[in-house]
Amino acid sequence: MSERENPKPGSKPSSSDKSPAAKGKKAVTKIGDFELKKRLGKGGMGEVFLAKQTSLDRLVAVKTLSKDLAKRDNFVARFLREARSMAKLDHHNVVKVYAVDSFKGLHFAAIEYVDGKSVQDWLDQLGQFSIGDAVHIAIASAEGMKHAHDLNMVHRDIKPDNILLTSKGGVKVADFGLAKVMDEDVSMTQSGTGLGTPLYMAPEQARSAKTVDQRSDIYALGATLYHMLTGKLPFGGGSALELIIAKETGKYETARKLRPEIPERLDLIIDKMMAKDPKHRYGDCAEVIRDLLSLDVTSDALTFLDGAVPTGVGRSVSPSMASVASTSPMSLASTGGLNSRVDAKLSESKKASRTWYVQFEDVKNKTVVEKLSTGRVLKMIKAGLLTAKARAKASADGAYLPLVQYPEFKDAIEESLSRQTNQAKKSDLKSLYQEVERDQKRHNRWRWITGKFRGAVGAVSLIIYLALIGVVIWLAVTFGGQLFSYLGQKVMEMLNK
Repeated sequence: MSERENPKPGSKPSSSDKSPAAKGKKAVTKIGDFELKKRLGKGGMGEVFLAKQTSLDRLVAVKTLSKDLAKRDNFVARFLREARSMAKLDHHNVVKVYAVDSFKGLHFAAIEYVDGKSVQDWLDQLGQFSIGDAVHIAIASAEGMKHAHDLNMVHRDIKPDNILLTSKGGVKVADFGLAKVMDEDVSMTQSGTGLGTPLYMAPEQARSAKTVDQRSDIYALGATLYHMLTGKLPFGGGSALELIIAKETGKYETARKLRPEIPERLDLIIDKMMAKDPKHRYGDCAEVIRDLLSLDVTSDALTFLDGAVPTGVGRSVSPSMASVASTSPMSLASTGGLNSRVDAKLSESKKASRTWYVQFEDVKNKTVVEKLSTGRVLKMIKAGLLTAKARAKASADGAYLPLVQYPEFKDAIEESLSRQTNQAKKSDLKSLYQEVERDQKRHNRWRWITGKFRGAVGAVSLIIYLALIGVVIWLAVTFGGQLFSYLGQKVMEMLNK
């Protein structure tokens, strides 16, 4: 449920919450074996009361269905069914269900009363937790979640409000099963109270709440761990729609960017828990617990609680798993997740040891198939012996796919294509420069030839010109006197007439 329902230690109830009897003479003060003391909270599903189980003399929390929901037989049936399923949960990190029943038309579930506050209450007070405390709470929550997941129960609303801390430092996940009831009720979903809290909810849950599995809870726990460490939410938005759209991008500021003292491996673990694609997340809570334990940063007891005692987080993990977690510095890599930031930290030797069946054309343009390791394939791509046309498969009976479709080779193929493109551009530029150079040489040769020709023509013209002048001078010297005498006679004849 989205509302906070755990009481605050030492707080005084208001006059309206002191006792159900204070509301009127006909108010219900006892439901079967449970004597109601005061109301602790109220939400979309109904009310929560602090009660005393008279037969066992212990305090419990009684959750009752509202009158409107009680009129809906299908919802009541789901509520009772899920509450009975919750009663099967028996783990120190899960709030226990003691009883589920109906009394005079009032449907209720009696659950373990937690004397403490929620993680959200403490976040409101502290702003953020120490790294050791945040990891401590996350591991303990994952242990409780694992117990429920092993019984095929998915919470669907993991968030700081639904993780309770006892006064002694115990960690308990609340509302397993009841969150599912709210999710499955269509009208509640339409009113905005049925879906898990969008701030922590996995993207696929926003698309279809009925198809989620334990990986959706792991996503929500990752978002909660992010909030505990940084005091901020990984995604924001002015509305639920904007928030969901932001989550679909899968991009957010890393926790380590907001708080540099966060270990890099813890940052990677959060990223893997919150991978947008469920296939890229941890497969189950055991993997999350193992990797968080391997960090060796967990507080033995919550440091912000006076009187907190060591709770032994991680004790539900098998000894062999805990041993692997404590000795393997890269245990998170062994989970096989495909999250890009986690894959970047995988052991190179392990990546290079995988064998592939690779189909490609050799230097003689013949199609061949060879068994090659990942490292060998990468070297051949870099050397240009394998191109984007090459295909591969991981097993003898698999189907050949282009190398670029495998994450191991995608970057190398893209880099190879980039190199080829750059080389082609350089080759084109070189050819262009060579062509320009050839044109320039032809132009220069033609200029030289035309220059010589023009020089020769000019010399011949000068010679002819000089020869003509010489002829004219020779004629003038040789025949000039006779010409003047002849012209003088002609002039005298004309005058005598």
